[in-house]
Amino acid sequence: MSATADHAEERTNPAARLGFQPGQVVQEIGYDDDVDQELRESIEEVIGQDLVDEDYDDVADAAVLWFRDEDGDLTDALVDALGFLDEGGEILLLTPKTGRDGYVEPSDIGEAATTAGLSQTKSVSVGKDWNGTRLLTPKAAKPKK
Repeated sequence: MSATADHAEERTNPAARLGFQPGQVVQEIGYDDDVDQELRESIEEVIGQDLVDEDYDDVADAAVLWFRDEDGDLTDALVDALGFLDEGGEILLLTPKTGRDGYVEPSDIGEAATTAGLSQTKSVSVGKDWNGTRLLTPKAAKPKK
């Protein structure tokens, strides 16, 4: 594939745009009927395998956390998601968009991420009903030397 085709895929495939890579083990947490199936499928397409579920008991490279306001404490959910992440792993926090059931205030996301020891990088629209926030573990947040 040419560099131009690679760049085109990054623009059209949300998982590639979010930084997922082939071969990664990605743990999915908070799956329910309301998740964006197209996003899930695009992540699986990029990584070349199925997402692993909450019962996965090995180390994952990244986590996808679907979180709604009524799901409890966001800080606790983020700390739990960190439990099986490899050093330098990332969490893609997915929350409903403004006006949707389960909407989470951006200030609540920022506060929970900081309390959990994560660095927030960027927020992006990842579908009709969901926003994504990339959160980095401290090791991943440090520039490489």
